[in-house]
Order: sequence, then C-alpha cells, then structure tokens
Amino acid sequence: MELRALVEQAKQRGDRAFFERILSPEQGVKALLQALESLGRLPADFEPAPLVRLAQHSHEDVRLAAVKALARLENCELLSFFCERLSVETTTLVRRELVSAIGRLRTPDAIPVLAQSLTDPDPKVVVQAIRGLMVFRECAEVQQALHALMTHPSELVRSAVQHALGTEPRSTPKQPHPHSPNALKNLAIGADALTVLRCLPDESVHLTFTSPPYYNARDYTLYPSYEAYLDFLTEVFREVHRVTKEGRFFVLNTSPVLVPRMSRQHASRRYAIPFDIHPRITALGFEFIDDIIWAKPAPSAKNRNGGFYQHRKPLGYKANSVVEYVMVYRKATSKLIDWNMRQYPDEIVDASRVLGKYEPTNLWQIAPSADPVHPAVFPLELAAQVIQLYSYKGDLVLDPFAGRGTVGRAAMLLERYFLLIEKEPRYFEYAQQVISEGSLLATDYPPRFVGFEEFERMVSEGLH
Repeated sequence: MELRALVEQAKQRGDRAFFERILSPEQGVKALLQALESLGRLPADFEPAPLVRLAQHSHEDVRLAAVKALARLENCELLSFFCERLSVETTTLVRRELVSAIGRLRTPDAIPVLAQSLTDPDPKVVVQAIRGLMVFRECAEVQQALHALMTHPSELVRSAVQHALGTEPRSTPKQPHPHSPNALKNLAIGADALTVLRCLPDESVHLTFTSPPYYNARDYTLYPSYEAYLDFLTEVFREVHRVTKEGRFFVLNTSPVLVPRMSRQHASRRYAIPFDIHPRITALGFEFIDDIIWAKPAPSAKNRNGGFYQHRKPLGYKANSVVEYVMVYRKATSKLIDWNMRQYPDEIVDASRVLGKYEPTNLWQIAPSADPVHPAVFPLELAAQVIQLYSYKGDLVLDPFAGRGTVGRAAMLLERYFLLIEKEPRYFEYAQQVISEGSLLATDYPPRFVGFEEFERMVSEGLH
C-alpha cells in the first residue's frame, strides 16, 4: 500500500506511533520529505511534537516542509515556537513560511512579531507579514506600521500595502469587461497613432499587439534623437495603457536596430530598443509577463560576418541577427488573471480554447514574411498566435502601427475585431486592399477605412 493511503488510515485511527516512526529525525532526508508530502490535511488534535522536531532539522527542505505542516494545524499554542524559530532561521524560504504560519493563527498576540517582520530584508517575508496583519488592519498600531511601508523600496511591498490599505488605484469601467465600442470594431484609421489614441475611450481595448517603426529606419519615421524616439513610443504606450481594459495584455514586437556607418572612418551603431523601452513600459503601469523570442531561419538574416569570415581576428565578430523580441505585458491590477477569464460567458470561453498543437516554450520558430510594398512586416502566423493566446473571441485588438494590416487580418480570421491606426498613406491604402481582399469571412461589422476627419466626426457623435 502506498504511503499516502497508510497515512490516511493512521490519521483515522489516531495512530501516534505511526507518525512518530515515519517522522523520526533518524529517517533520511528523502524519506522525511516523502512522509511530510503525504500528510495532507491534518486533524485538529494531531500531535505536533514530531513536526516540531523536524522544524529544527539540519536540512532546510525538511524544515520548510515541517513548518508548512505545522501551519495547517493553526494551533495557537505553537506561536511561541514559531517566534523562537523565526529569530534563528537563516533560510529565507523557511522564514517566509514561519511568518505565514504565524499569520494563519489570527491571534492578536502575533501582532508584535508580524510587525517586527516588516523590517525583514526579504520583500516576500514582508509581504507575508502584511497578509498576516490584514486581519487586524483596524488596529491603530497595525495601521501605523503599514503606512510606514508606503515608501518601501520594493515594489512588491508597496503594492501589497496599497492593497491592504485600500489605496491602490481602482478603475471604474462603465461597460462589462467583454464589451468594446461597436463604432471601433473592424475600424482602420489613417492618421497619427498618438492623435487617434488620445480620442479613444478609457478601457475600450482588450489586446494590443504592435511592432513600432524602427528608429530612423525609414524617411517617414525620422526622429531628432534616439531619446526623442523613445519619448514618442512612451507617449503612445501611455495611451495604450489608458485604453487597455483592467488586467489585459499589451504585446510588443521589437528588435535592436542597426544604423549603418556613414563611411569607413565611422562606426555603425546598434540601438537596443526592446531593452531601452522596457523600463519605460513598466513605469507606465504594465507588469512584465513574458519574453518570447521569435526565431527566424538563418538564411533570412542580413550577413554581418563577411569581414570576420575572411580574417577571423578576435574583436571583429558580429553575429547575424535571427531573432526578434515579443515582450508580453499585462495592465497592472490586484486581480488575478482568473478574474478576467470569469468575465466571459462559458460559451465564449469554450469557443476560444486553444486546441491542438501550441508552442509551450518562449522560443517561437516562425519564418518571416516578405512584401512588395511594406519593407518590414511580421508574418500572419505570429500575429495569429499572439491574438489566439491573449484574447477571446469577440475581443477588440488594437495595432497603433498597423502597416499593411496583418493584425487586422489575423483578428478577423480568429473571430476577433480589429482597430488599426496607420499614418503612412500608401501603407494605409495597401492595408485596405489586403484586408478587403481577404475579408471572406462573414462578420457583423464589415471593415471600414476612414481618415482622421471622419474619425473625429465619429468621436463627436459618441463611440458606443
């Protein structure tokens, strides 16, 4: 009979000798961990002595598992033991569990040690202490201790305190979460991204997927400096944050860009766009979720190895770039992603499930696309993969730098709605041609392509 079944039988019999035997410190570490893992839910009258001994074991994994088991007893008589262990424990994982165990006791006698734990160097220990103190948040002493953490250097701690004190920013959406304005569904606007975004309603978009123009790579995207380029993207993404619904995703495709040298007397320069824009995006209120690497076949890369291939001299190597970055962000919220999922009716959730094969890693191998009109398009497969993974059917998907409208095509194929913005007239006209030719699917909102003046009129009439 397997150990878990034997444990359940021993719990029913109240067989203390059995637990003394399997939880004896004389057992090996592997056997102890298996026994502790098998304990499950413990009866209120469970004798804690064997676990108390293991909570002082020399191996930190055993101590951690033993403290977890003791915490499940929620026995206030263990408070002094937890406090004593906390004062000598050096392993952060075990300290976190000890603070969690103390908080689960829900006794006012725990307030002093929980308050003291707010000074722990590990932010996660501090967060555990905050959770324990929330039971007593009406207490003046606790309020004072929590308010002192409002300027804590750790963003984890500040967020936990804001949640505990009810001071975190709260959005008040006027429409149900799945809703988006009908006027914006399958709409493409030929205008400047920032100008259009500033006209959009708050929390009207479910997903943004875009690839912004590269720094000074084309005549229509010339900026006086790299800093000005980053400033422009920051302002665009600030508006993206505003129009994004609570807890929803912003996915950004970028890569470092090479500005060629002017002559053999000058060096070329490479700008790390994904890494330079990242801290600005998180400062806007997006949480970093994933870094997905889009890997392209080696022959698709521009050759930078010509010189090195000939001379093979160290310092002269330059790698051919076969990857781009697909950075995934979520609009910061205290709500877990399950909350977003629960906003949809079951039939939409079921219809939107990702079936069949999918890429379980963050390395996506997708061949690039070539286009006779637009010099830098991402493939339909990439857009479709992002849209399928980060939205539900019927959602509104935004691309503020739409190019030839690939995001729009993918959205329609996957039964989502698109909202595209593209300021370059020839690309906007080309997107209209591409999407109109590919719009064979029946939709309740046929694609519309408007200039800014018509869009302004729509705004003045109200976007519902």
